[in-house]
Amino acid sequence: MDAAFRDEWGRVVATLIRVTGNWDLAEECAADAFALALQRWERDGIPDRPGAWLTTAARNRAIDMLRREKVGAAKLREVAVMSLRDEPSSVPDDPSGIPDDRLRLMFTCCHPALSLEARVALTLRTLAGLTTAEIARAFLSSEGTMAKRLVRAKQKIQNAGIPYRVPPAHLLPDRVPGVLGVLYLLFNEGYSASAGADLIRVGLCAEGIRLTRVLVSLMPDEAEAAGLLALMLLQDSRRAARIDAYGDLITLEDQDRSLWDAASIAEGVSLLDDALRHRQPGPYQLQAAIAACHATAATAADTDWAEIAALYGELARFLPTPVVELNRAVAVGMAEGPAAGLKLVAALESAGKLDGYHLLPATRADLLRRLGLDEEAAAAYREALDLASTDSERRYLDKRLNAALARRTTPGAPEMSI
Repeated sequence: MDAAFRDEWGRVVATLIRVTGNWDLAEECAADAFALALQRWERDGIPDRPGAWLTTAARNRAIDMLRREKVGAAKLREVAVMSLRDEPSSVPDDPSGIPDDRLRLMFTCCHPALSLEARVALTLRTLAGLTTAEIARAFLSSEGTMAKRLVRAKQKIQNAGIPYRVPPAHLLPDRVPGVLGVLYLLFNEGYSASAGADLIRVGLCAEGIRLTRVLVSLMPDEAEAAGLLALMLLQDSRRAARIDAYGDLITLEDQDRSLWDAASIAEGVSLLDDALRHRQPGPYQLQAAIAACHATAATAADTDWAEIAALYGELARFLPTPVVELNRAVAVGMAEGPAAGLKLVAALESAGKLDGYHLLPATRADLLRRLGLDEEAAAAYREALDLASTDSERRYLDKRLNAALARRTTPGAPEMSI
């Protein structure tokens, strides 16, 4: 049921919104369909096509509710004949020209009257099926704060009378930044899950890539869209090497590079080259360039960390966020030595903007370990372990902690590779 929710929620809601034109009705009927599935699937077994089953159940619920509201017969007929395929059909006379229901509704949800953060968060919650907690982690916010932001966004939509209408093609460019933000965070949640047993959620990664491909084909001159697709492909190319047979994390340096997907790397690099020719630099192209530095290095020792540090410095101009600065600290630590990286990490800790973010103490721990300060590294690993939210990351940090403790009590023990 959890897998069905993550894979099908957005499709079911998007299809119902397209047909009924009523956002609240679509969400309510989709929720009712999943509640019904909890009862029926336990009794009857999981259907061969869960998405079609859920769409049918949601459609039937919508018909019942519309009948009670005594809406027009034409609308009832439209809902009754709604397509039951897993992939909702496109609308022939749609003025946007977007050939995918879910992507079309993302453009609808990313209304410029809302702040960029509100557009992205609301779309992730409504169409991508991410929980409020997952969205909060993506924005480095608390779940309570994010819940209030989502409520305010919906209230603004209602009070301002903002229509849930797909914009015509000439208005799409104004909404591209929001849609790119949604696709980026959707892929990220799949690439590195914010919680749960699995580090990688392949379905979300695949859906992010699929939708971004549609967007690139729709807007071939949008450099940032091509940059985002390049970034996704370059990151996803390493999927087979990122975890071992037990689901444990394998760090970039220790990954078996023969398992990397050479075709995805080649396509990602080609897309990035095409995007850069537009001479319209942006954060997704810069992140793709960083990913390309890693993906094209034959060995970990061949990685051009100085170039990566410089690219993070440039990225900070577009995204002046503490996460970008933390990543730059890692790159500087690799290029100039652990002490230089620790200096940047200390500045971030003093600012307090990454409090509760497990990768901050994890980064400090690794830099301390490389300096041979195992006592301090062990304390930092404990701090990161308390904050980590996935089982895979916790197991990895626990191994690092135990290794640091072992070296502390074994003088002259060999240094582990990062």
